[in-house]
Amino acid sequence: MPLFQLLRRPVWLLLVLAVVAACGDSNPIGPSNQPEVANNPDNFQFQASNLSRTTQTLTYSWTNTGTVANVDQSGQISSGEATISIRDSVNAVVYTRDLKNTGTFVTSSGATGTWRIEVRLVDVTGTLNFRVQKRP
Repeated sequence: MPLFQLLRRPVWLLLVLAVVAACGDSNPIGPSNQPEVANNPDNFQFQASNLSRTTQTLTYSWTNTGTVANVDQSGQISSGEATISIRDSVNAVVYTRDLKNTGTFVTSSGATGTWRIEVRLVDVTGTLNFRVQKRP
């Protein structure tokens, strides 16, 4: 059978859709994880509990009226990879760190305005908890 006729069959379409679906998020954060996000100017907070093999990327726009921020990380991740990256209003990376590290950290100096916070999770089990606040 010629390839163009095979491609017109519904079975091929279902196979392609299954492969595309497999490339997306896996066990994304939902209501059972009790997610809490507070996104206010100069104060951003994120928490999600009971993650189980979660693979997902989350991106938030956050207003920082300053040029530096404190990042408090206090989650408990037992497996997987979880990273936070923060970019300033001109898209310069001012912070990247593994969320398994707990403590208070400081971003590099950046441009005031709308910053972008990206949380990248790969097969994560545990609890995420962090806060980003304008540094006084």
